Amino acid sequence: MPAVLEAKELWKIYETGTNRVEALRKVSVTLESGEMVAVMGPSGCGKTTLLNCLSGLDDITSGEVLIDGVGLSAMSDWELTQTRGERLGFIFQAFNLLPVLTAVENVELPLLMAGKSPRDARLMALDALESVGLGDRAGHLPAELSGGQQQRVTIARSFVHNPAVILADEATGNLDTKTSDEVLDLLLQLNKDRGMTMVLVTHDSEVAARCSRTLVMKDGRIVEDRRSGEEE
Repeated sequence: MPAVLEAKELWKIYETGTNRVEALRKVSVTLESGEMVAVMGPSGCGKTTLLNCLSGLDDITSGEVLIDGVGLSAMSDWELTQTRGERLGFIFQAFNLLPVLTAVENVELPLLMAGKSPRDARLMALDALESVGLGDRAGHLPAELSGGQQQRVTIARSFVHNPAVILADEATGNLDTKTSDEVLDLLLQLNKDRGMTMVLVTHDSEVAARCSRTLVMKDGRIVEDRRSGEEE
């Protein structure tokens, strides 16, 4: 079986005028099904750029990204959009919920965009909200929810379509310690129960300590790749 997500010698270079920034420098990594992977490193080391390149949200300068063994570079824009919609889920630090939609409407939106019937999309969205402990908040707008509850809605939206990989960029960065722990517990439970591969960009060493694998980045490269239980 091919790896669920693989990067091969990724280079990402930003050029603006006379400035040239090598955000990623020959990054290679293979992610297997069911892994819970933390990506750590100082600000500006390339963590978010790596996440964006792995998802096809950002073009790469050279190298290749493969999802289920299929290269993103060989896909048309429509195929790439479809692959992202079917195989990937996203969690952002800023939640990215539409303020005029209720919790259940935010969660069902990607299903409707993928062609699910309104009835099926609503049932799947309600089930996802129930899974994150927000079954009684389905009709609430984001402004009527706490930060932790909004992030739970974001998490429900990320897995409602049963993706192979969830990519999270500082998913607990805007939350207090108690709420952060609760959200991380939820992600770990989803990883265990549903077998979804998760990639978590984080500055928090305690978050990384609870993952099965940690990638440490510096200056656009992966400088460490350690499994849970290995010596640092």
